[in-house]
Amino acid sequence: MILLSRPSASLILGGVVTVLAGPCDLYAAGKTPCVAAHATTRALYDSYSGALYQVKRGSDGATADIKPISAGRVANAASQDTFCNGTTCVISIIYDQSGRGNHLRQGPPGGAASGPNGGYDNLASAIGAPVTLDGKKAYGVFISPGSGYRNDATNGVATGDQAEGIYAVIDGTHFNSGCCFDYGNAEISNRDTGSGHMEAVYFGDNSFWGTGSGNGPWIMADMENGLFSGFNVANNPADPSISDRFITAIVKGKPNQWAIRGGNAVSGSLSTFYSGARPNTSGYNPMSKEGAIILGIGGDNSISAQGTFYEGVMTSGYPSDATESAVQANIVAAKYATTSLTSGPAVNVGSSISFRATTPGFDTRYLMHNGSTVDTQVVTSSSSATLKGQASWTVRTGLGNAACVSFESKDTPGSFIRHYAFQLQLSANDGTKQFFEDATFCPQAGINGEGNSIRSWSYPTRFFRHYADVGYIASEGGPEVFDATSSYNEDVTWIVGNSFA
Repeated sequence: MILLSRPSASLILGGVVTVLAGPCDLYAAGKTPCVAAHATTRALYDSYSGALYQVKRGSDGATADIKPISAGRVANAASQDTFCNGTTCVISIIYDQSGRGNHLRQGPPGGAASGPNGGYDNLASAIGAPVTLDGKKAYGVFISPGSGYRNDATNGVATGDQAEGIYAVIDGTHFNSGCCFDYGNAEISNRDTGSGHMEAVYFGDNSFWGTGSGNGPWIMADMENGLFSGFNVANNPADPSISDRFITAIVKGKPNQWAIRGGNAVSGSLSTFYSGARPNTSGYNPMSKEGAIILGIGGDNSISAQGTFYEGVMTSGYPSDATESAVQANIVAAKYATTSLTSGPAVNVGSSISFRATTPGFDTRYLMHNGSTVDTQVVTSSSSATLKGQASWTVRTGLGNAACVSFESKDTPGSFIRHYAFQLQLSANDGTKQFFEDATFCPQAGINGEGNSIRSWSYPTRFFRHYADVGYIASEGGPEVFDATSSYNEDVTWIVGNSFA
């Protein structure tokens, strides 16, 4: 018996069982080598020991490359935690492990949308998607609407009607109907240049174009001017709604044929949801792929989607089902699992709390509401009962993610703190998915070394901040006025104490 120290899978080639340790080793053995390999969680080759991704620090703009703990292994999350201690960090580059230099950087403006950073898209929080692999901590790429990555000048990626394969490991519970949470092949101009100019894995519940069975979310293919679930443009009932916490999503194509496959990334095998001819509408056979790579956005920089990416590759050639089965076994063997989204002093569900500012000169002010407006005011033991009630909150299980929390008003039961256009407000729970997500927050150890900082679950670069006494969710150095770097660490750090009411 051979004991292996890292995730492994086997591939039968010429009757010989070959034991390999990385997805890209398996693709190479199947004669469909990786031409792009992206992961913030682990090395995708047995021998790879180079940088997986780069983080950028909010306090001084310094950067650091995060590597695996050793060749072929999980990312060294501890090195990121040390580098980012006492400040915020974003993921500035996702490196290509294939050796072709197909790195992913901040997405530039496109035909559909320009991002808020001088036209560029937002970068993802470095801490928004913590997981473990075989018990070891790592971080994924949490894409909020407005965030995205791209490379328009690639090397070796399929163009025209050339064959390729794509897989991505994603979070099946983090999605929306916006366009488009994609990973794969797109236009080199950042603009819609016509049907068939893309071929990317899509995940979400957008039903404007094609759909699968049920209400979604679905794994589909973004081929530009359409999300496709099969041959029929409108619907493929064999493409199921799928919402496992970790999902392996596959799209592959070659002349006059393409396929969708998928499965649970922590157990079991892959299923084929479609395999056959290109969609039955003009422009998609032959394909006109251009060879750019996108993550979290559409080919024309559509930036309204959300999702979480952990790892993925693009190949030269159309991988066999046997090769993909071996890759799936390798992914399962990596043992993806959830881990805590919170840290610092406990903010316990069911407790009655208050939030006191820590900024010098403002540390007698508390987060409170005045009608629907959330701001800060001075509150003391001699304040009115009305003011005390407005500054008191009940901690509830997170409406949008049970691993985090929501804050219900003590004096207005049924109403919660939520963000809207990045400003905090008190709103009645309307039962929608959007409200649940906007009203979910993840406490962490205070950035300035005291108490807690309260991170938005859906926009994890953004934290509760008081700015000109008004409450916001703010990113350090972001594009909004209230994202100013001056006193940021103090403004986003709070002492969570007992409620007044």
